[in-house]
Amino acid sequence: MSSYIYLSKQQFSEKPQIIFRNGEFTVTSFKFSSGIEGLNLSNSQGFITVLPFYGQIIWEAEFRGHNLKMKNMFTEPKWGNNIIDTYGCFAFHSGLIRNGCPSPDDDHALHGEMPCAPMDKAWLILEDNRLGVGGSVEYVKGFGDHYLAEPQVMLHSHSTLFDIRMQVTNLANVDMPLQYMCHMNYCYEHGATFSQNIPDSAIVLRESIPAHVTPTAQWLAFNEKLKQGEHTLNGLENDALYNPEIVFFMDNLQQYQAHLEYKMVSPAGHSYVTRFSSAQFNYATRWILYNEDQQVGAFVLPATCRPEGFLAAKQSGSLIMLKPHETRCFEVTTGIA
Repeated sequence: MSSYIYLSKQQFSEKPQIIFRNGEFTVTSFKFSSGIEGLNLSNSQGFITVLPFYGQIIWEAEFRGHNLKMKNMFTEPKWGNNIIDTYGCFAFHSGLIRNGCPSPDDDHALHGEMPCAPMDKAWLILEDNRLGVGGSVEYVKGFGDHYLAEPQVMLHSHSTLFDIRMQVTNLANVDMPLQYMCHMNYCYEHGATFSQNIPDSAIVLRESIPAHVTPTAQWLAFNEKLKQGEHTLNGLENDALYNPEIVFFMDNLQQYQAHLEYKMVSPAGHSYVTRFSSAQFNYATRWILYNEDQQVGAFVLPATCRPEGFLAAKQSGSLIMLKPHETRCFEVTTGIA
């Protein structure tokens, strides 16, 4: 049986305070200096930091002394309407009616409206061997879409793995477009290698160049080698060649496996792992970036379509249309194996 403890913003202040504790889990509430509310959820193996009223962004994730998130320029979350205003987190919910990098003809922000959504409600979830945080936000526009989004993240007792969940319900009486990506910005570790239970041939280089990417001659030459098969990027070695970003797409995953597992194996011996269902996420992206300010080894980003914007998904036939009052659920398990 699950128990719920509803949270209010009055429970958060600049002075951290423990609001729940048992033999395995501790929950601490606090405020960043920016005024954004934070929750630290810890077990015997590590902790995550969630922003319960701000898109339920997972700001930090650390287990067995390993920080899981990308190197970035943000010392704390910042208020904004767009994820680039606060791009220092471990994970965010990309979508939901629009997703990915907009084309010149798209009219949406990078990664859509959900990442920085002000949540209507937030709560702790207590179960026998799990503890987490959930929430809800109602999105509604006159003459537009109307949905309920319910994100959730759960820690397991004595585990270095945790679950990230999103449930979306179309509250309108007409069909609603749905694009969703569980956007996990994993750390970059030089010498790490990638593995996955799909064929290498299923991993295809992105050939389009989005607006936020400014190519260099070196980058273009490296991309050409990848296209021609002269180089295979199955690990993190050539740091200088990943600036700007290198992105790979993996499409129609249901043809390979029902249950997908991706790993990034650290040269130190531990492995970062992500598991998900291809029935929920039929697409995935690999995002690699290395420069002085930002370093990312996002070995897999599960999604319902490629992150190339709304119009690209519509044209490719990968755009999901939710029927009136239909609900879709998505779940990812990730962490250190």
